[in-house]
Amino acid sequence: MAQLIEAVAWVHLEGGRILGARSRGRDLFYIPGGKREPGEAELAALLREVREELTVTLLPETVTHLGTYTGQADGHPPGTLVLACYTGEYRGTLAASSEIAEIAWLSLADRHRTAPVDHAVFDDLAAAGRLS
Repeated sequence: MAQLIEAVAWVHLEGGRILGARSRGRDLFYIPGGKREPGEAELAALLREVREELTVTLLPETVTHLGTYTGQADGHPPGTLVLACYTGEYRGTLAASSEIAEIAWLSLADRHRTAPVDHAVFDDLAAAGRLS
């Protein structure tokens, strides 16, 4: 039986590359974000996760829903992750927080280095000509 995990992610593109983060102790990168807390709204979760992981503040008035994807969550038993992806502008300087081992700008060629649920996001962005 599939387990439903609701998560949010911030899709940030620059120069045809997408910002990725890798947690300490993990091999794969993921689109920054994370799971919603019980009763937490998607926007609130997105703002919290981005601030916790990347030390920047998303500007809520600029946040736009990009798409919702389903796929296998890295490091979890077989099941389903529902990933609501958003774009938005930010204030501050991007930096990896203490829970993040590294951040990187990823291209389509780096798709294999990302969590399985992120593959569809990479594919959609590439098909739209937004990811090199």
